[in-house]
Amino acid sequence: MSITLKQNLAIADEKLLISQSHLLFVLPAERPKNLPFSDILDAKLRRTSKKYTDLSKSAVVADLPHGAVASWVVLEDGLSPFKRHTLLRKAIKPLLDEKPKALAISVFGTEEVRKQSAEDAFYVASVNAAELPQRKGAESQKESQSQVLDVMGVYGWQDVDGFADIQALVAGNVLTRTLTMMPPNELNPTQYCAKIAELAKLNGWQHQVFDMPKLTQMGAGAFVAVGQGSDPQDAAIVHLTYLPKDAQKHIALVGKGICFDTGGHNLKPAKYMSGMHEDMNGSAVALGVLLAATKAKLPIKIDCWLAIAQNHIGPLAYKQNDVVTALNGTTIEIVHTDAEGRMVLADTLTLASREKPDWMVDFATLTGSMVSALGDRYSGVLGNKPELLCKAVGVGAAVGERVCAFPFDDDYDEDLESSIADVKQCTLEGGADHVHATRFLAKFIENDTPWLHVDLSSYNRKGGLGAVSSDVNGFGVALTFELLKRY
Repeated sequence: MSITLKQNLAIADEKLLISQSHLLFVLPAERPKNLPFSDILDAKLRRTSKKYTDLSKSAVVADLPHGAVASWVVLEDGLSPFKRHTLLRKAIKPLLDEKPKALAISVFGTEEVRKQSAEDAFYVASVNAAELPQRKGAESQKESQSQVLDVMGVYGWQDVDGFADIQALVAGNVLTRTLTMMPPNELNPTQYCAKIAELAKLNGWQHQVFDMPKLTQMGAGAFVAVGQGSDPQDAAIVHLTYLPKDAQKHIALVGKGICFDTGGHNLKPAKYMSGMHEDMNGSAVALGVLLAATKAKLPIKIDCWLAIAQNHIGPLAYKQNDVVTALNGTTIEIVHTDAEGRMVLADTLTLASREKPDWMVDFATLTGSMVSALGDRYSGVLGNKPELLCKAVGVGAAVGERVCAFPFDDDYDEDLESSIADVKQCTLEGGADHVHATRFLAKFIENDTPWLHVDLSSYNRKGGLGAVSSDVNGFGVALTFELLKRY
């Protein structure tokens, strides 16, 4: 997706906007003087028994005399980024639903207010104008491809370079959503690895693949236990590296990439198996962050480790009460085959931490208990350094991707004690499985590497979340991109 950005220093008037077909007005709490098409807005407010102040609760949409359509929304001072993004998403949706080729955004208020409004509106409009996977008939696809937003005008604010990072972020978010939404017959491990190789070549990333024979030889028994159940055995850990010449820090990204999760021998019922092609979302988030950082040319070395596999049933599939040995020598008693995510991540985290990054973060749609704890509006974070958790919570609030920190106390390890192995994979009692899973993963991190675990309970919310209107929302890309820029 490529949107041409046009900016104009002038606050737009009716003469300037008369040629535009789709217009968004982002307004401050105090009504601006000489607001374009104010008579149309006032007529719509009277007809719906609303006041100007009600625009801070929901946008108003009306047709303009020259055949255009406009949406007006008020962003009051002190709103959180999440609330700003939500209001903008709802205000922009009626405009984007008409599949415009161009969109005009007009911002009003003080210089500081106009800057923030312009950046927020450009981000929300761009991320929601993206083409996403759909497999309808040829005519529908042709029509969709011919109606793509390709020009966006921003009136009231001009900053030549200020939107570059936003465009990089949008590219990362769109990649994450595109990969996550692909049907499972189009994104098995073989196909996924091929796509990753294409991305690596396109973006100049170093590319290394640890396939099943190699992982078996290395002794990565936790990952192999899951991968061996598929035919063909095409699971792999893929390692990508972005290495700019001016790199000042070294960060590792790790993503769970289960292309389809049946639950294994502990088979999921149909209700919970539907949608399990999205169990690779963690790896898609890692790729999205990597792409955003690359396009923004961040001066950071980034190692990206992707645990690509499927959790299937077969003669070789791992089963309850198996004992396997992980890459770092830890023996694991298998308790539940549907806890495969922590198995593939275990060996991947070991590989990532052995490179001694300054800090690392993993992404995974890991536990149902996190969804039970938070619902689908927040994601959860845990980790071995409280200061990193605090930073994540603060940055999440600042970018509109909210996260909540959970305990990481070592007495939770008592629940994972095994009589025949070093550690149990999980428990059958449920409870705080999101904490148990993180305590389990911590046993495979070497060199005391500072580490943040993101359990993506909010990656999919019906009707959208925050800035993004699609159910699959790319949560985690904005959070981590900002973490990289700040820290």
